[in-house]
Amino acid sequence: MDKLFTFLKCLTLLSHFQDSSCKNVLLIVGDDAGFETQVYNNSICKTPFLNKLGSHSLVFTHAYASVSSCSPSRSTILSGLPQHQNGMYGLHQDVHHFMSFDGVRSLPNLLHQANIKTGIIGKKHVGPKSVYSFDFEETEENNSILQVGRNITRIKQLVNKFLTLYKTSPFFLYVGFHDPHRCGHSHPQYGAFCEKFGDNSSAEMGHIPDWTPVHYDPQSVKVPYFIPDTPEARKDIAAQYTTISRLDQGIGLVLGELEKHGVLQDTLVMYTSDNGVPFPSGRTNLYDPGMSEPFLVSSPYHKASWGKRSSAMTSLLDILPTVLDWFKVPYPEYKLLKHPVQLTGKSVLPLLEYEVAAESRDTVYASHNLHEITMYYPMRVIRTKQYKLIHNLNYLMPFPIDQDFYVSPTFQDILNRSKSGEPTHWSKSLYSYYYRDVWELYDIMNDPQEKINLWAEPSHRKILEALKNKLFHWQNVTSDPWICSPKGVLEDKGLYSSNPQCLPLYNGLDPN
Repeated sequence: MDKLFTFLKCLTLLSHFQDSSCKNVLLIVGDDAGFETQVYNNSICKTPFLNKLGSHSLVFTHAYASVSSCSPSRSTILSGLPQHQNGMYGLHQDVHHFMSFDGVRSLPNLLHQANIKTGIIGKKHVGPKSVYSFDFEETEENNSILQVGRNITRIKQLVNKFLTLYKTSPFFLYVGFHDPHRCGHSHPQYGAFCEKFGDNSSAEMGHIPDWTPVHYDPQSVKVPYFIPDTPEARKDIAAQYTTISRLDQGIGLVLGELEKHGVLQDTLVMYTSDNGVPFPSGRTNLYDPGMSEPFLVSSPYHKASWGKRSSAMTSLLDILPTVLDWFKVPYPEYKLLKHPVQLTGKSVLPLLEYEVAAESRDTVYASHNLHEITMYYPMRVIRTKQYKLIHNLNYLMPFPIDQDFYVSPTFQDILNRSKSGEPTHWSKSLYSYYYRDVWELYDIMNDPQEKINLWAEPSHRKILEALKNKLFHWQNVTSDPWICSPKGVLEDKGLYSSNPQCLPLYNGLDPN
Protein backbone atom coordinates (compact mmCIF):
# COMPACT_ATOMS: atom_id res chain seq x y z
CA MET A 1 0.00 0.00 0.00
CA ASP A 2 2.84 2.43 0.86
CA LYS A 3 4.53 1.77 -2.49
CA LEU A 4 1.22 2.27 -4.33
CA PHE A 5 0.66 5.59 -2.54
CA THR A 6 4.15 6.81 -3.44
CA PHE A 7 3.64 5.80 -7.08
CA LEU A 8 0.32 7.63 -7.33
CA LYS A 9 1.79 10.68 -5.66
CA CYS A 10 4.61 10.76 -8.22
CA LEU A 11 2.14 10.54 -11.09
CA THR A 12 0.07 13.48 -9.92
CA LEU A 13 2.83 15.93 -9.13
CA LEU A 14 3.89 18.28 -11.90
CA SER A 15 7.29 18.52 -13.60
CA HIS A 16 9.73 20.70 -11.66
CA PHE A 17 7.55 20.71 -8.58
CA GLN A 18 7.56 16.96 -8.13
CA ASP A 19 8.18 15.74 -4.60
CA SER A 20 11.79 14.82 -3.81
CA SER A 21 10.65 11.26 -3.01
CA CYS A 22 10.33 10.74 -6.78
CA LYS A 23 13.52 12.48 -7.85
CA ASN A 24 17.14 11.50 -8.20
CA VAL A 25 20.40 12.89 -9.57
CA LEU A 26 23.11 11.08 -11.54
CA LEU A 27 26.34 13.05 -11.92
CA ILE A 28 28.87 11.58 -14.37
CA VAL A 29 32.37 13.08 -14.33
CA GLY A 30 35.00 12.21 -16.91
CA ASP A 31 38.68 12.46 -15.98
CA ASP A 32 40.51 15.02 -18.15
CA ALA A 33 37.74 14.65 -20.75
CA GLY A 34 37.24 17.28 -23.41
CA PHE A 35 35.17 17.83 -26.52
CA GLU A 36 36.10 14.64 -28.40
CA THR A 37 32.51 13.77 -29.27
CA GLN A 38 29.96 14.50 -31.99
CA VAL A 39 27.99 16.40 -29.34
CA TYR A 40 30.65 19.09 -29.68
CA ASN A 41 31.24 18.69 -33.43
CA ASN A 42 34.16 16.25 -33.42
CA SER A 43 33.07 13.97 -36.25
CA ILE A 44 36.00 11.56 -35.90
CA CYS A 45 35.85 10.32 -32.28
CA LYS A 46 32.70 8.20 -32.18
CA THR A 47 30.59 8.50 -29.01
CA PRO A 48 27.13 7.05 -29.69
CA PHE A 49 26.07 6.96 -26.05
CA LEU A 50 27.14 10.53 -25.33
CA ASN A 51 25.39 11.50 -28.56
CA LYS A 52 22.16 9.92 -27.30
CA LEU A 53 22.52 11.63 -23.93
CA GLY A 54 23.17 14.91 -25.73
CA SER A 55 19.95 14.52 -27.73
CA HIS A 56 18.09 14.28 -24.39
CA SER A 57 19.97 17.19 -22.81
CA LEU A 58 20.46 20.91 -22.84
CA VAL A 59 24.02 21.14 -24.17
CA PHE A 60 26.07 23.98 -22.72
CA THR A 61 28.67 25.45 -25.06
CA HIS A 62 30.31 27.80 -22.53
CA ALA A 63 30.91 25.69 -19.42
CA TYR A 64 34.10 26.03 -17.40
CA ALA A 65 35.96 24.44 -14.52
CA SER A 66 36.88 26.86 -11.75
CA VAL A 67 40.30 25.19 -11.37
CA SER A 68 42.40 23.06 -13.73
CA SER A 69 43.43 20.19 -11.48
CA CYS A 70 41.72 16.97 -10.45
CA SER A 71 41.27 17.02 -6.65
CA PRO A 72 40.73 20.78 -6.43
CA SER A 73 38.09 20.63 -9.18
CA ARG A 74 36.27 17.69 -7.63
CA SER A 75 36.25 19.54 -4.32
CA THR A 76 34.62 22.55 -6.00
CA ILE A 77 31.95 20.30 -7.54
CA LEU A 78 31.11 18.75 -4.18
CA SER A 79 31.46 21.87 -2.02
CA GLY A 80 30.28 24.62 -4.37
CA LEU A 81 33.28 26.66 -3.21
CA PRO A 82 36.44 27.56 -5.19
CA GLN A 83 39.57 25.69 -4.15
CA HIS A 84 41.09 28.68 -2.36
CA GLN A 85 37.95 28.85 -0.19
CA ASN A 86 37.41 25.15 0.56
CA GLY A 87 41.11 24.42 1.20
CA MET A 88 41.80 21.75 -1.44
CA TYR A 89 44.72 23.66 -2.96
CA GLY A 90 46.22 20.69 -4.83
CA LEU A 91 46.04 16.93 -5.34
CA HIS A 92 44.75 14.80 -2.49
CA GLN A 93 46.71 11.57 -2.86
CA ASP A 94 50.14 10.47 -1.70
CA VAL A 95 52.78 13.10 -0.94
CA HIS A 96 50.55 15.94 -2.14
CA HIS A 97 48.07 15.35 0.72
CA PHE A 98 45.81 18.38 0.28
CA MET A 99 42.42 18.38 2.00
CA SER A 100 39.41 20.63 2.32
CA PHE A 101 38.81 22.38 5.63
CA ASP A 102 36.96 20.33 8.24
CA GLY A 103 34.12 22.84 8.40
CA VAL A 104 33.13 22.63 4.70
CA ARG A 105 29.47 21.69 4.24
CA SER A 106 29.65 19.36 1.27
CA LEU A 107 26.92 18.20 -1.09
CA PRO A 108 26.82 14.56 0.12
CA ASN A 109 26.62 15.66 3.74
CA LEU A 110 23.85 18.19 3.05
CA LEU A 111 21.87 15.59 1.11
CA HIS A 112 22.37 12.97 3.81
CA GLN A 113 20.89 15.36 6.35
CA ALA A 114 17.87 15.71 4.03
CA ASN A 115 17.39 11.91 3.96
CA ILE A 116 18.60 11.61 0.38
CA LYS A 117 20.80 8.57 -0.22
CA THR A 118 24.24 9.27 -1.64
CA GLY A 119 26.70 7.12 -3.53
CA ILE A 120 30.04 7.47 -5.28
CA ILE A 121 31.55 4.97 -7.70
CA GLY A 122 34.99 5.40 -9.27
CA LYS A 123 37.38 8.26 -8.72
CA LYS A 124 36.81 10.24 -5.52
CA HIS A 125 40.18 11.96 -4.97
CA VAL A 126 39.04 14.34 -2.23
CA GLY A 127 39.19 14.46 1.55
CA PRO A 128 38.84 14.43 4.45
CA LYS A 129 36.39 11.57 4.85
CA SER A 130 34.34 13.52 7.40
CA VAL A 131 33.62 16.24 4.82
CA TYR A 132 33.06 14.05 1.75
CA SER A 133 31.14 11.11 3.20
CA PHE A 134 28.73 9.05 1.08
CA ASP A 135 26.31 6.32 2.14
CA PHE A 136 27.75 4.05 -0.57
CA GLU A 137 31.40 4.26 -1.59
CA GLU A 138 33.30 2.12 -4.09
CA THR A 139 36.34 4.22 -4.99
CA GLU A 140 40.14 4.14 -5.16
CA GLU A 141 40.08 4.27 -1.36
CA ASN A 142 38.83 0.67 -1.14
CA ASN A 143 39.46 -0.68 -4.67
CA SER A 144 41.93 -0.54 -7.54
CA ILE A 145 41.29 2.70 -9.43
CA LEU A 146 41.63 0.73 -12.68
CA GLN A 147 38.78 -1.54 -11.63
CA VAL A 148 36.33 1.08 -10.36
CA GLY A 149 37.36 3.83 -12.76
CA ARG A 150 38.10 2.08 -16.09
CA ASN A 151 36.59 -1.43 -15.92
CA ILE A 152 33.14 -0.51 -17.20
CA THR A 153 31.76 -3.98 -16.48
CA ARG A 154 32.70 -3.56 -12.82
CA ILE A 155 31.24 -0.04 -12.80
CA LYS A 156 27.97 -1.41 -14.23
CA GLN A 157 27.85 -4.03 -11.47
CA LEU A 158 28.44 -1.41 -8.77
CA VAL A 159 25.70 0.84 -10.15
CA ASN A 160 23.37 -2.14 -10.05
CA LYS A 161 24.39 -2.80 -6.43
CA PHE A 162 23.73 0.81 -5.44
CA LEU A 163 20.33 0.89 -7.14
CA THR A 164 19.31 -2.43 -5.60
CA LEU A 165 19.95 -0.88 -2.19
CA TYR A 166 18.57 2.61 -2.68
CA LYS A 167 16.26 2.93 -5.71
CA THR A 168 13.16 3.21 -3.49
CA SER A 169 14.58 6.40 -1.96
CA PRO A 170 15.57 9.68 -3.59
CA PHE A 171 19.28 9.41 -4.36
CA PHE A 172 22.35 11.25 -5.59
CA LEU A 173 24.81 9.00 -7.43
CA TYR A 174 28.21 10.31 -8.53
CA VAL A 175 30.06 8.13 -11.06
CA GLY A 176 33.66 9.27 -11.49
CA PHE A 177 35.24 7.56 -14.48
CA HIS A 178 39.05 7.45 -14.57
CA ASP A 179 38.91 7.58 -18.38
CA PRO A 180 40.30 9.25 -20.40
CA HIS A 181 43.10 10.21 -17.96
CA ARG A 182 46.67 9.44 -19.02
CA CYS A 183 48.39 6.48 -17.40
CA GLY A 184 51.90 6.52 -18.91
CA HIS A 185 53.27 7.69 -15.57
CA SER A 186 51.46 5.18 -13.33
CA HIS A 187 50.64 2.17 -15.58
CA PRO A 188 52.82 2.47 -18.71
CA GLN A 189 52.24 -1.17 -19.66
CA TYR A 190 48.68 -0.26 -20.69
CA GLY A 191 49.65 2.53 -23.07
CA ALA A 192 49.70 6.34 -22.87
CA PHE A 193 45.97 6.55 -22.01
CA CYS A 194 45.44 3.01 -20.66
CA GLU A 195 43.88 2.32 -24.05
CA LYS A 196 45.07 -1.30 -23.86
CA PHE A 197 43.67 -2.01 -20.39
CA GLY A 198 40.99 -4.68 -20.75
CA ASP A 199 41.17 -4.78 -24.55
CA ASN A 200 41.65 -8.58 -24.59
CA SER A 201 44.72 -8.27 -26.85
CA SER A 202 46.72 -10.46 -24.44
CA ALA A 203 46.38 -12.10 -21.05
CA GLU A 204 48.42 -9.28 -19.49
CA MET A 205 45.98 -6.64 -20.73
CA GLY A 206 42.93 -8.42 -19.33
CA HIS A 207 39.40 -8.41 -20.69
CA ILE A 208 36.52 -6.01 -20.02
CA PRO A 209 33.52 -7.97 -21.33
CA ASP A 210 31.30 -4.95 -21.98
CA TRP A 211 33.89 -2.95 -23.90
CA THR A 212 34.36 -3.12 -27.65
CA PRO A 213 37.53 -1.07 -28.26
CA VAL A 214 37.41 1.43 -31.10
CA HIS A 215 40.76 2.12 -32.74
CA TYR A 216 41.70 5.13 -34.86
CA ASP A 217 44.17 5.86 -37.62
CA PRO A 218 46.44 8.67 -36.30
CA GLN A 219 46.20 10.34 -39.70
CA SER A 220 42.42 10.73 -39.29
CA VAL A 221 42.30 12.34 -35.83
CA LYS A 222 41.35 15.95 -35.29
CA VAL A 223 44.35 17.94 -34.01
CA PRO A 224 43.21 20.98 -31.96
CA TYR A 225 45.07 24.26 -32.44
CA PHE A 226 46.89 23.96 -29.09
CA ILE A 227 48.49 20.58 -29.87
CA PRO A 228 51.47 20.23 -32.24
CA ASP A 229 50.53 18.52 -35.48
CA THR A 230 53.22 15.83 -35.43
CA PRO A 231 53.14 12.04 -35.88
CA GLU A 232 53.76 11.52 -32.14
CA ALA A 233 50.95 13.84 -31.11
CA ARG A 234 48.58 12.21 -33.59
CA LYS A 235 49.34 8.77 -32.12
CA ASP A 236 48.73 10.24 -28.67
CA ILE A 237 45.34 11.60 -29.70
CA ALA A 238 44.40 8.30 -31.35
CA ALA A 239 45.11 6.52 -28.04
CA GLN A 240 43.01 9.12 -26.23
CA TYR A 241 40.11 8.47 -28.63
CA THR A 242 40.24 4.72 -27.92
CA THR A 243 40.04 5.38 -24.20
CA ILE A 244 37.11 7.73 -24.81
CA SER A 245 35.32 4.82 -26.49
CA ARG A 246 35.51 3.00 -23.15
CA LEU A 247 34.21 6.06 -21.29
CA ASP A 248 31.36 6.41 -23.79
CA GLN A 249 30.33 2.76 -23.60
CA GLY A 250 30.57 2.98 -19.80
CA ILE A 251 28.17 5.91 -19.79
CA GLY A 252 25.77 3.79 -21.84
CA LEU A 253 26.01 0.97 -19.28
CA VAL A 254 25.38 3.30 -16.34
CA LEU A 255 22.31 4.84 -17.98
CA GLY A 256 21.15 1.35 -18.92
CA GLU A 257 21.23 0.29 -15.28
CA LEU A 258 19.07 3.26 -14.27
CA GLU A 259 16.63 2.38 -17.03
CA LYS A 260 16.57 -1.28 -16.04
CA HIS A 261 15.75 -0.35 -12.45
CA GLY A 262 12.96 1.99 -13.56
CA VAL A 263 14.45 5.21 -12.16
CA LEU A 264 15.84 6.98 -15.23
CA GLN A 265 12.52 8.72 -15.92
CA ASP A 266 12.82 10.55 -12.58
CA THR A 267 16.54 11.29 -12.65
CA LEU A 268 18.38 14.48 -13.50
CA VAL A 269 21.51 13.42 -15.40
CA MET A 270 24.55 15.67 -15.69
CA TYR A 271 27.77 14.92 -17.55
CA THR A 272 30.97 16.96 -17.38
CA SER A 273 34.71 16.66 -16.70
CA ASP A 274 36.95 17.83 -13.89
CA ASN A 275 39.40 19.88 -15.98
CA GLY A 276 40.86 20.26 -19.45
CA VAL A 277 42.56 17.64 -21.59
CA PRO A 278 46.15 16.55 -20.69
CA PHE A 279 47.88 18.33 -23.55
CA PRO A 280 49.77 21.65 -23.87
CA SER A 281 47.65 24.59 -22.61
CA GLY A 282 45.19 22.04 -21.21
CA ARG A 283 45.08 20.57 -17.70
CA THR A 284 46.85 22.73 -15.06
CA ASN A 285 46.44 25.79 -17.32
CA LEU A 286 43.65 28.35 -17.25
CA TYR A 287 43.73 29.00 -20.96
CA ASP A 288 40.46 27.84 -22.51
CA PRO A 289 41.75 24.30 -23.32
CA GLY A 290 42.46 23.93 -19.59
CA MET A 291 39.14 25.16 -18.21
CA SER A 292 36.50 24.70 -20.95
CA GLU A 293 34.33 21.68 -20.18
CA PRO A 294 31.61 19.59 -21.76
CA PHE A 295 28.37 20.01 -19.81
CA LEU A 296 25.17 18.11 -20.60
CA VAL A 297 22.09 18.45 -18.39
CA SER A 298 19.20 16.06 -19.03
CA SER A 299 15.97 16.50 -17.09
CA PRO A 300 13.04 14.14 -17.67
CA TYR A 301 10.73 16.96 -16.58
CA HIS A 302 12.08 19.53 -19.06
CA LYS A 303 11.85 17.75 -22.40
CA ALA A 304 11.42 21.04 -24.24
CA SER A 305 15.12 21.67 -23.55
CA TRP A 306 16.28 18.37 -25.08
CA GLY A 307 18.56 18.70 -28.06
CA LYS A 308 18.98 22.44 -27.60
CA ARG A 309 22.21 24.34 -27.01
CA SER A 310 22.78 27.13 -24.53
CA SER A 311 25.50 29.76 -24.74
CA ALA A 312 24.93 30.84 -21.12
CA MET A 313 28.25 30.85 -19.27
CA THR A 314 28.22 28.18 -16.60
CA SER A 315 30.72 26.90 -14.07
CA LEU A 316 31.26 23.62 -12.27
CA LEU A 317 30.52 25.73 -9.18
CA ASP A 318 26.92 25.68 -10.46
CA ILE A 319 26.54 21.92 -9.90
CA LEU A 320 26.02 22.00 -6.13
CA PRO A 321 23.32 24.72 -6.25
CA THR A 322 21.67 22.87 -9.15
CA VAL A 323 21.45 19.61 -7.18
CA LEU A 324 20.17 21.39 -4.07
CA ASP A 325 17.59 23.18 -6.22
CA TRP A 326 16.47 19.87 -7.73
CA PHE A 327 15.90 18.36 -4.30
CA LYS A 328 14.61 21.63 -2.76
CA VAL A 329 17.30 21.46 -0.10
CA PRO A 330 18.34 24.90 1.23
CA TYR A 331 21.98 25.88 1.50
CA PRO A 332 22.88 26.59 5.14
CA GLU A 333 24.18 29.83 6.55
CA TYR A 334 27.56 29.21 8.14
CA LYS A 335 31.08 30.50 8.50
CA LEU A 336 34.33 28.91 7.40
CA LEU A 337 37.44 30.04 9.28
CA LYS A 338 35.30 32.88 10.69
CA HIS A 339 34.35 34.10 7.20
CA PRO A 340 30.70 33.97 6.04
CA VAL A 341 30.22 31.44 3.24
CA GLN A 342 28.36 32.61 0.16
CA LEU A 343 27.85 30.47 -2.95
CA THR A 344 28.88 32.22 -6.15
CA GLY A 345 27.50 29.47 -8.40
CA LYS A 346 23.85 29.38 -9.46
CA SER A 347 21.40 26.61 -10.30
CA VAL A 348 21.09 25.90 -14.01
CA LEU A 349 17.53 24.57 -13.69
CA PRO A 350 15.99 27.92 -14.72
CA LEU A 351 17.90 27.60 -17.99
CA LEU A 352 16.00 24.35 -18.63
CA GLU A 353 12.61 25.82 -17.81
CA TYR A 354 12.60 29.28 -19.29
CA GLU A 355 13.99 31.16 -22.26
CA VAL A 356 16.59 32.85 -20.09
CA ALA A 357 18.75 35.28 -22.03
CA ALA A 358 22.34 34.06 -22.26
CA GLU A 359 23.46 37.61 -21.42
CA SER A 360 22.13 37.12 -17.90
CA ARG A 361 24.96 34.62 -17.28
CA ASP A 362 27.98 36.20 -18.88
CA THR A 363 30.86 35.78 -16.42
CA VAL A 364 32.75 32.92 -14.78
CA TYR A 365 35.77 32.89 -12.47
CA ALA A 366 38.64 30.49 -11.87
CA SER A 367 41.27 30.02 -9.20
CA HIS A 368 44.27 27.67 -9.34
CA ASN A 369 47.14 27.22 -6.89
CA LEU A 370 48.80 23.83 -7.37
CA HIS A 371 48.44 20.46 -9.02
CA GLU A 372 51.28 18.36 -7.62
CA ILE A 373 52.93 19.60 -4.42
CA THR A 374 55.92 20.96 -6.36
CA MET A 375 53.78 22.83 -8.89
CA TYR A 376 53.07 26.12 -7.13
CA TYR A 377 51.77 28.48 -9.80
CA PRO A 378 48.76 30.42 -8.48
CA MET A 379 46.45 31.99 -11.06
CA ARG A 380 43.18 33.88 -10.87
CA VAL A 381 40.87 34.34 -13.86
CA ILE A 382 37.78 36.21 -14.92
CA ARG A 383 36.20 35.08 -18.22
CA THR A 384 33.39 36.83 -20.03
CA LYS A 385 31.95 36.15 -23.48
CA GLN A 386 34.43 38.60 -25.02
CA TYR A 387 37.40 38.82 -22.68
CA LYS A 388 39.56 36.73 -20.43
CA LEU A 389 41.92 38.14 -17.80
CA ILE A 390 44.51 35.86 -16.20
CA HIS A 391 46.52 36.96 -13.18
CA ASN A 392 49.74 34.90 -12.87
CA LEU A 393 50.80 35.56 -9.29
CA ASN A 394 54.05 33.58 -9.53
CA TYR A 395 54.93 34.81 -13.03
CA LEU A 396 58.68 35.18 -12.44
CA MET A 397 58.95 31.39 -12.11
CA PRO A 398 58.63 29.00 -15.08
CA PHE A 399 55.26 27.36 -15.48
CA PRO A 400 55.55 23.86 -13.94
CA ILE A 401 54.99 20.55 -15.75
CA ASP A 402 53.37 17.60 -13.99
CA GLN A 403 54.88 14.10 -13.94
CA ASP A 404 52.04 12.58 -15.93
CA PHE A 405 52.22 15.08 -18.78
CA TYR A 406 56.03 15.18 -18.81
CA VAL A 407 56.35 11.54 -19.91
CA SER A 408 53.58 11.84 -22.51
CA PRO A 409 54.54 11.24 -26.15
CA THR A 410 53.36 14.73 -27.09
CA PHE A 411 55.48 16.61 -24.56
CA GLN A 412 58.53 14.39 -25.07
CA ASP A 413 58.28 15.14 -28.79
CA ILE A 414 58.15 18.89 -28.04
CA LEU A 415 61.24 18.57 -25.84
CA ASN A 416 63.18 16.50 -28.36
CA ARG A 417 62.34 18.78 -31.27
CA SER A 418 63.19 21.88 -29.24
CA LYS A 419 66.56 20.46 -28.17
CA SER A 420 67.49 19.42 -31.70
CA GLY A 421 66.27 22.64 -33.33
CA GLU A 422 63.62 20.88 -35.42
CA PRO A 423 60.29 22.59 -36.09
CA THR A 424 57.84 21.74 -33.31
CA HIS A 425 54.70 22.47 -35.38
CA TRP A 426 53.32 24.05 -32.20
CA SER A 427 51.75 27.47 -31.81
CA LYS A 428 54.10 28.23 -28.90
CA SER A 429 57.73 27.80 -27.93
CA LEU A 430 58.91 26.18 -24.73
CA TYR A 431 60.11 29.56 -23.49
CA SER A 432 56.79 31.32 -24.11
CA TYR A 433 54.96 28.41 -22.50
CA TYR A 434 57.14 28.47 -19.38
CA TYR A 435 57.42 32.24 -18.91
CA ARG A 436 54.23 34.30 -18.84
CA ASP A 437 53.27 37.89 -18.14
CA VAL A 438 51.85 38.83 -14.75
CA TRP A 439 48.57 39.73 -16.47
CA GLU A 440 47.21 38.17 -19.65
CA LEU A 441 44.25 39.86 -21.32
CA TYR A 442 42.69 38.26 -24.39
CA ASP A 443 39.88 39.38 -26.65
CA ILE A 444 38.35 35.92 -27.02
CA MET A 445 35.84 37.03 -29.62
CA ASN A 446 38.60 38.09 -32.01
CA ASP A 447 41.44 35.95 -30.66
CA PRO A 448 39.94 32.60 -29.60
CA GLN A 449 43.36 30.94 -29.50
CA GLU A 450 44.57 33.45 -26.87
CA LYS A 451 47.66 34.53 -28.81
CA ILE A 452 47.67 38.33 -28.42
CA ASN A 453 48.10 39.63 -24.87
CA LEU A 454 46.46 43.06 -24.63
CA TRP A 455 47.13 43.86 -20.97
CA ALA A 456 49.74 46.55 -21.71
CA GLU A 457 47.78 48.14 -24.55
CA PRO A 458 46.53 51.66 -23.70
CA SER A 459 43.44 51.04 -25.82
CA HIS A 460 42.36 48.31 -23.38
CA ARG A 461 43.20 50.08 -20.11
CA LYS A 462 39.55 50.66 -19.12
CA ILE A 463 38.59 47.06 -19.90
CA LEU A 464 41.59 45.81 -17.92
CA GLU A 465 40.70 47.88 -14.85
CA ALA A 466 37.04 46.87 -14.99
CA LEU A 467 37.93 43.19 -15.15
CA LYS A 468 40.48 43.55 -12.36
CA ASN A 469 37.87 45.16 -10.13
CA LYS A 470 35.34 42.38 -10.77
CA LEU A 471 37.99 39.72 -10.15
CA PHE A 472 39.09 41.42 -6.91
CA HIS A 473 35.45 41.55 -5.77
CA TRP A 474 35.03 37.80 -6.38
CA GLN A 475 38.23 37.07 -4.48
CA ASN A 476 36.92 39.17 -1.60
CA VAL A 477 33.50 37.47 -1.54
CA THR A 478 35.17 34.03 -1.58
CA SER A 479 37.74 34.89 1.12
CA ASP A 480 40.76 34.33 -1.10
CA PRO A 481 43.95 34.26 1.04
CA TRP A 482 45.92 35.22 -2.10
CA ILE A 483 43.95 38.42 -2.65
CA CYS A 484 46.98 40.66 -2.01
CA SER A 485 49.60 38.59 -3.82
CA PRO A 486 52.19 39.08 -5.18
CA LYS A 487 52.72 42.74 -4.33
CA GLY A 488 51.31 42.85 -0.79
CA VAL A 489 50.44 41.04 2.43
CA LEU A 490 46.89 40.50 3.67
CA GLU A 491 46.47 41.68 7.25
CA ASP A 492 43.08 40.68 8.65
CA LYS A 493 43.70 39.93 12.33
CA GLY A 494 44.62 41.89 15.42
CA LEU A 495 44.67 45.60 14.64
CA TYR A 496 43.19 44.88 11.21
CA SER A 497 40.43 42.47 12.22
CA SER A 498 37.69 45.01 11.63
CA ASN A 499 39.32 46.55 8.56
CA PRO A 500 41.38 44.00 6.56
CA GLN A 501 43.95 45.56 4.27
CA CYS A 502 46.50 44.69 1.62
CA LEU A 503 49.75 46.21 2.89
CA PRO A 504 52.49 46.88 0.32
CA LEU A 505 55.74 44.90 0.12
CA TYR A 506 57.54 47.34 -2.22
CA ASN A 507 58.99 44.29 -3.96
CA GLY A 508 58.88 45.73 -7.46
CA LEU A 509 56.13 43.34 -8.53
CA ASP A 510 53.41 45.94 -8.93
CA PRO A 511 52.85 46.00 -12.70
CA ASN A 512 51.58 49.58 -12.45
